[in-house]
Formats: sequence, structure tokens, C-alpha cells
Amino acid sequence: MNIGRISALIARHMYLYRRSFPRLLEIFYWPLLDLVVWGFITVYLAQEGNSMHGAVTFFLGALIFWDILFRAQQGVTISFLEEIWSRNLMNLFASPLTAGEFLTATMAMSVFKVAAVSIIMAFSALFFYSYNVFIMGLTLIPFVLNLIAAGWIIGILTMSVIMRFGQQAEVLAWGLVFLFQPISCVFYPVSVLPTWLQPVALANPAAHVFEGMRGVLLNQSVPWEHLGWATGLNALYLLIIITIYQYTFSVCKERGMLVRVGE
Repeated sequence: MNIGRISALIARHMYLYRRSFPRLLEIFYWPLLDLVVWGFITVYLAQEGNSMHGAVTFFLGALIFWDILFRAQQGVTISFLEEIWSRNLMNLFASPLTAGEFLTATMAMSVFKVAAVSIIMAFSALFFYSYNVFIMGLTLIPFVLNLIAAGWIIGILTMSVIMRFGQQAEVLAWGLVFLFQPISCVFYPVSVLPTWLQPVALANPAAHVFEGMRGVLLNQSVPWEHLGWATGLNALYLLIIITIYQYTFSVCKERGMLVRVGE
């Protein structure tokens, strides 16, 4: 693992954002627009009934948390797609850059996106709606880390599929993460799902994060059980998905499929 090559790849992507206004919109405009829309919904529901006020405050927190997962996934996948769109993938892997170094660089880019989006959304929620996501205290840290890991898992899976099946699978970069949203229980507890679907949701680490978040806000206690499950599942799935990624990369490189990705 060469830090110099990883840093060079990160710098290459940072220059893209520095020189591209549309790419900056992706980071700042769309998350802020989501926050404004959901903020107005929560204000409306709170005005309609005081009994719902405690429940609707979950929406803004859940939205911020969901965007963390989404941006972590996008950071991995879009960084990969940038290389495909610029026809640079073959050039990168003709160099000494390894698959592991490339993956590490995309993960670092996802952390950058998550940090930028989270800061904007957290302070915007505080300024416009007096919602303070930091009321969760230090428990916020393991929640965020687990959401980033969950986003990485979906992002690496998406990247592996695109690498294997080419341009026809690029749509998954934006669509695959939303297949997991119903079983992530972002805006509702696991208990509202059909009985047969609840075990599926509980096998999803993101569902434990959102359940834990609601537990902190309702009971002001640390949901160690949910945090433990989220951490354990993320560790297991990361190990599996990175193994799949390494295998897919090896097969595609051996068969010359990397050259045809994006054509």
C-alpha cells in the first residue's frame, strides 16, 4: 500500500471538484434542497398536532443520517465512474497502482463528501429549524462511522457490478442504494414492517443505526445492542464485499475486460 499513489489519486479527484461548479452542486445544493423540503414537512406536521411534535423531529435527523450513508456510497462509486467517463481506467491500472490503493482512495473521497455534506446539513438544520443533531452527544460518532461503512459496502458492490458488466450497469450508481432504503428503516421503526421482512431489515446494519438513533432521542440512553449489531454486520459485510471486489478486479484484468468498461 503506497501512500504516495493514494494521495495522488485523491488529489486528482480534488482538482476535479475545485474546477467544476456542477460537481460542487452535487455536494452542496441537492442535500440542502432535501433538507429544506423535509424541514417544511416537519414544520407543517408539528403545526397540525402537538402530539406529533416529538415524532416529526426524527425526520430531520433521519434525513441527515441517510445522506451520510448515501454520500459515502456515492463517494466510492462516482470516483470510479469519473475514471470510466474520462477513459482513464486503463491508464491507472497500467501504472503500479493496485486495486487496494484505488479502493482506499475512493473511500477517502467518500469521507470528504460525507464531511462536507454533514457540516452543511447539520448547521443548516440548526439555523433554519433549530434542530440540533449534536444533542446525541458522543454516540453520534459510532453512528456516523457505521453509516459510512454501510455506504462503502453498497458503493464497493456497485463498483464491482459495473466493473463486471460495463456501461449497462452504470445506472446502479444512483439506484442501488435506494433498494436498501425500505429495509434501512430510515423514517420508521423496524416494527412497522411485515413480520417476514423484519429479519431481513435486522440483517442490514443501517437499520440498527436508525433504530439506535431513535432510541437515543426517545430514551436518552446509548443503544449498545444496536451499535454492536451494526458494527459486527458492517465488519462482516466489508470483509465479504472487499473479497468480491478483489476477485472481480482480478478476473476483469486477466480477461482484458477493464479496457472495455465504459465503452
